[in-house]
Amino acid sequence: MPDRAPQPVDRQLPTDEARDLISLVRDIAQREIAPKAAEEEDAGRFPREVFALLSESGLLGLPYDSEYGGGDQPYEVYLQVLEELAAARLTVGLGVSVHTLASYALAAYGTKEQQVEHLPAMLGGGLLGAYCLSEPSSGSDAASLRTKAVRDGDDWVITGTKAWITHGGIADYYTVMARTGEEGPRGITAFLVPGDAEGLSAAAPEKKMGMKGSPTAQVHFDGVRVSDDRRLGEEGQGFAIALSALDSGRLGIAACAIGVAQAALDEAVAYAAGRKQFGRPISDFQGLRFMLADMATQIEAGRALYLSAARLRDAGRPFAKQAAMAKLHCTDTAMKVTTDAVQILGGYGYTADFPAERYMREAKVLQIVEGTNQIQRMVIARHLAGPEGR
Repeated sequence: MPDRAPQPVDRQLPTDEARDLISLVRDIAQREIAPKAAEEEDAGRFPREVFALLSESGLLGLPYDSEYGGGDQPYEVYLQVLEELAAARLTVGLGVSVHTLASYALAAYGTKEQQVEHLPAMLGGGLLGAYCLSEPSSGSDAASLRTKAVRDGDDWVITGTKAWITHGGIADYYTVMARTGEEGPRGITAFLVPGDAEGLSAAAPEKKMGMKGSPTAQVHFDGVRVSDDRRLGEEGQGFAIALSALDSGRLGIAACAIGVAQAALDEAVAYAAGRKQFGRPISDFQGLRFMLADMATQIEAGRALYLSAARLRDAGRPFAKQAAMAKLHCTDTAMKVTTDAVQILGGYGYTADFPAERYMREAKVLQIVEGTNQIQRMVIARHLAGPEGR
């Protein structure tokens, strides 16, 4: 059955402009995204036309400077947009988050000339980005990456393979971390690589348990040549750029997780109100009511946590610990809430006739991407107790 239109969340937004923005996003979600989500996910179809619409509507560059086509929106607002999109379809919400992540290195570390040349097309010109850090042999241990960039005159020649790349094979540009020097984090540099560069190719998309409409693929760099003016930041600064980007990206994942959890709760509440057993709606039974109450409480707590971290970021204060906490809590919440939603729907929850099973399958990946939740615990502990001994 088609997905239920996302139910309005009572949001505390800082400006009238932000309220209008959320209204626009909800309208797009209800008209263009939710009605097709189940069918297109089942078919494994990526909704490129939706991303074109989001770009035309100014929704692909919300947290960036309007001078370059961005929306000048604080993260507090941008993340709530992501939540609305993810509630309608995670492929879209997560795709916008990844695109924002792929644009970060240029927006935060690029030169003025680089920003003027590339950012307008990236933020509002219909382009779609991808972020290339992970490799087949370096996931959580990202600093051990092996993809190399070798200087050749005024160019760099990039050789290697990146793995688990969202939008791999369909992106218009890739933000790529490659080794240009010594082993370890200090030998890594960031590059902006066009999607049609000679020598760049993608493997067949991975066959996944969820997020089937979002292509995830290995990306191969076979002597890909880029000019030095596509190097982002200083040589050896790439890993610091990557970590800085991930702090913000984790907030995007947290918001998407709450969107999925909210959609699952809405489905469970509607089903429980309409399903009758023993002569009354199952929502009348205390055991089930307590499940719904716990689900709603964890969602509200997660939303408050990611918004609190966003406000720190907007104020220019450190937020890495809070971003890790938000990613950890919100994605664990999404996994628990979606599993409980399937339980509430009973046998129907286990069928593809209802979206609850898809929400559960999709929620799982959010505990893995952009730093597993085990890594988030390490990050949080490091802030509390200092670096681990060896």
